Amino acid sequence: MELKEKLLSSFMAFEEQVDVHSELHNVRTEAIKNFENKGFPTKKEESWKYTSLNAILKNDFTVFPKGENSIQFKDVKKYFIHEIDTYKVVFIDGVFSSYLSSTTHEGLDICLMSSALNKPKYKMVIDNYFNKIASKDETLTTLNTAFANEGAYVNIPKSIVVQKPIEIMYFSTGNEAALMVQPRNLIIVGENSHVQIIERHQSLNENPVLTNSVTEIFAQKRAIVDYYKIQNDNNEANLIDNTYVSQKQESHVSVHTFSFGGNLTRNNLNFYHFGERLTSTLNGITIIGDKQHVDHYTLVHHAAPNCESFQDYKGIFSDNSTGVFNGKVYVEKEAQKTNAFQKSNNILLGNKSTINAKPQLEIFADDVKCSHGCTIGQLDETAMFYMQQRGIPKKEAKALLMYAFSNAVIESIKIPELKQRITKIIAMKLGVKIGFDL
Repeated sequence: MELKEKLLSSFMAFEEQVDVHSELHNVRTEAIKNFENKGFPTKKEESWKYTSLNAILKNDFTVFPKGENSIQFKDVKKYFIHEIDTYKVVFIDGVFSSYLSSTTHEGLDICLMSSALNKPKYKMVIDNYFNKIASKDETLTTLNTAFANEGAYVNIPKSIVVQKPIEIMYFSTGNEAALMVQPRNLIIVGENSHVQIIERHQSLNENPVLTNSVTEIFAQKRAIVDYYKIQNDNNEANLIDNTYVSQKQESHVSVHTFSFGGNLTRNNLNFYHFGERLTSTLNGITIIGDKQHVDHYTLVHHAAPNCESFQDYKGIFSDNSTGVFNGKVYVEKEAQKTNAFQKSNNILLGNKSTINAKPQLEIFADDVKCSHGCTIGQLDETAMFYMQQRGIPKKEAKALLMYAFSNAVIESIKIPELKQRITKIIAMKLGVKIGFDL
């Protein structure tokens, strides 16, 4: 049975398993109808022109795991930022692990999406926020909405600085021959509040995994949100990450995406402005090889005046890897005094590696500062020669140049322990030891 048919036939059984109120039932039903009409995206769609899901969809994915699986902390400790204390929301094959998690309801909610969706005390919040900025047309987002039940739920009231970062972790054990999971995260950050969040999806063996994730982030007035996505999975893991961000007046939201592993990774990142004097930051580092494929699709929708957005994506591609950057800045007529900057810089290390870049600006206001740029090239041979002349071996010189190339994004990481972890991953990807700490 094809995956689409399996999902459609599983929908009614899924709804019988979850206790949902009628409004949510209507949302699910509308979403599954949208997916039924459109199916999985194909390269005929402009936004998917350079990314095909055909090879992935040939796997016979299990839509729901047959039973609960457990893992020991010692087996996954290396994937956590264990040098510091953090809140943890951990899932194993899509099922919450209370043993590995550290949640709270003391002054703020860091808990489960299933609790928020199904308990009456959360109904008002769900009615106001759930599925309010997630696309009603993007087919993979609507598929996730139809099956949305489990994931992380974070609700931070006004004027709270969360004292430690939140780690949202999804592990796949590989106990299924092939598994599809659809986590749904809802993040609400109240007025004048501040939070740091780290999200990671990790397979623990080589069985194929398809993750179709959706995250909605709501930043209220003067809220500060620092969100970090670590994508360093094995070569049989596939991730479709759909993130939607709503910003109110004077809020600051930054999303950092570190794409180092996985077979196919597609990041759909959408920012929507609903107030003045706010700032959006979208940064990314991609370092891939073999036949890996990473596709960044970004949108920043400027709908209010006096706002800023910054996009800075760095890509290093070797072997037969493929990168895609499709970034769009949309400035409405009312969004005067907008500052919007978009940059995609890429290095190709192999004759067979590929980058497809399409930076876009659509501007309907006349008093703005907007720019976009894209570079695709190779390492500077003159700089390589200069470093070798001063006793630096060629391999280390090459790695240092690539590290310097991505350093601007690394420097923007605000969690020191995470910065060190990303630096070590980059050094490993580049095949060298970097003899300094950040």
